[in-house]
Amino acid sequence: MRSLELIELTPEEMEALRLKYVDNLNQTECAKKMNTSQSTFQRILSSANKKIALALVQGKAIKIKDSDK
Repeated sequence: MRSLELIELTPEEMEALRLKYVDNLNQTECAKKMNTSQSTFQRILSSANKKIALALVQGKAIKIKDSDK
């Protein structure tokens, strides 16, 4: 695993994924819970989805960044 290239997800991207796909909230509810606009929420979610797709297709590891770094 240490030899794999990393794709890093931010805490915000992880939260967006959790709200949308685990809690099954709609975009309006997700944005409200994250205290952001719907368009910003959509950008965060799109970024997370792209990173995950790249990691899966290209065989890269996924790392979640620490929120304090």
